[in-house]
Amino acid sequence: VSATPQESGFREGLKVAGMMFLGFITMGLGLGVLVTSVGLPWWVAPILSGLVYAGSVEFLLVGMIASMAPLTLIASTTLLINARHLVYGISFPVQNVNGVLGKFLSMYLLSDEAYALNTGPNSHRFSSSRILTVSLGLWGSWVFGSTLGAILGASYLSHLKGVDFVMTGMFLILSIDSYSAVKDNKTAIAAVFSAVFALIIAPDSMLLIALLTLVVLLTIRHFVEVKHAPSATQEKTDA
Repeated sequence: VSATPQESGFREGLKVAGMMFLGFITMGLGLGVLVTSVGLPWWVAPILSGLVYAGSVEFLLVGMIASMAPLTLIASTTLLINARHLVYGISFPVQNVNGVLGKFLSMYLLSDEAYALNTGPNSHRFSSSRILTVSLGLWGSWVFGSTLGAILGASYLSHLKGVDFVMTGMFLILSIDSYSAVKDNKTAIAAVFSAVFALIIAPDSMLLIALLTLVVLLTIRHFVEVKHAPSATQEKTDA
């Protein structure tokens, strides 16, 4: 979607991302409630969501912070989960954003949703104000939702049971949806094996070991499939 001559980039950004802002507020509520449910002060929620701003990683960080996990574990887990952001910059239209500060914000506030809304066949036409409206709006909605959730959690939901299952339930749903869309049995088996393997050999660092194991298995699978895949020359010869 590109702006018409009569439509500002700000209004266009609100139009394409308005409903997603509401979704971010709703998800942020869950994060805020989770923060207070594990005994952390409410102000951790806006700091975590505002500075880290890494979606699912923040749900993991709440548990890690509450259990005083080592910084090395936190850093490595965050890197592994968010490594996909390293390649987002290839197609993200940061060149459309005006000013050094604007470019910095568009990169710092880059999320999966901001990337999806600000890239595409017409992204070279997207204005700086549209890109920043989407990115800042998503960020502000996330921070507002998590802060509100933390305040409500500390005031009215401090004894609510099962809130710590929010993260696990979210990942289960995402995993089911992902498998339903692409029934990749090999990846599913590799993921289950990695989790069980990590739980057996290093239960205290289960998540990190599981992620590393899965990365290794997927890398091996990639090279094996490339090695056994018929080359383009062979396919032409067979044809």
